[in-house]
Amino acid sequence: MTSEGPKRDLIGYGANPPPAPWPDGARIAVNFCVNYEEGGERTIENGDDGSEDRIADVIVERRIGRRDLNIEQSYNFGSRIGYWRILRAFTERGLPATINLVGRAGELVPDPLKAMIAAGWDIQCHGWRWIDHDTLSEAEERAFLQRSVQQVVDLTGQAPLGNYAGLPSLNTRRLAAELGFLYDSDCYDDERPYWSTEFTRPILIIPYSLDTNDSRFARGQGYEMADDFSTYIRDSFDTLYAEGGTMLTIGLHARLIGRPGRIRALHEILDHIMAHPRVWIARRGDIARCWAEAYPPN
Repeated sequence: MTSEGPKRDLIGYGANPPPAPWPDGARIAVNFCVNYEEGGERTIENGDDGSEDRIADVIVERRIGRRDLNIEQSYNFGSRIGYWRILRAFTERGLPATINLVGRAGELVPDPLKAMIAAGWDIQCHGWRWIDHDTLSEAEERAFLQRSVQQVVDLTGQAPLGNYAGLPSLNTRRLAAELGFLYDSDCYDDERPYWSTEFTRPILIIPYSLDTNDSRFARGQGYEMADDFSTYIRDSFDTLYAEGGTMLTIGLHARLIGRPGRIRALHEILDHIMAHPRVWIARRGDIARCWAEAYPPN
């Protein structure tokens, strides 16, 4: 209950991690997170002091007090084209995914969001705006979280189970616990869920990933070609599948993987994973419920 943030744990499960409780004896749980951000990024049109400069195909510097049309157009591609390509890849195979929903993006781009919900995807809150939450006061961040929760309730009739700020503050996890979220995904330190019990109520930690994530196409290192992405994901999946008992998160962005030169990688990844028996391709909320039921907090 301090502003010092979550405690750091360098030990984790150690040499004896718990066996996975995945349904039907699945060896691995795989979750695809589609980041719904386009329209929620930094721009003076959203009241920010300048333009966006992150995770896009164009390399730009922030313009203070001005728009940057190049990065705006890069983001527009995701909302106009990319979401629909991603959605088709999953619906053609009857597979579920999770929406990392930035609230403002959902307001500005409602149609793909509604189509994803209709396809049975669940929603993980991803901030009301796609910004650094460390720049917000605690009261501002709490208000944004509450606004995001209400948006999901209005869209689906149910409160969201999880939160992923992406750029969290030291208060984010505590606020998520206080507001009743089952799980928090601002975590990159494990391959299995685990509980945080340091706040007023326990909150389950569902690890996310920045290496099995198409954002590496835009970070100046990692992926250049579609084959780079599909090879890395396949290798990650194959290792975890052989070991058994873990989960794999694959992060997607419509303005990146939705490009025609990259979408083939997503199709190859889906087909590779589906070719293996005892694989649970699941929504993030389902993974959280499964783990919480099998391993309730102490």
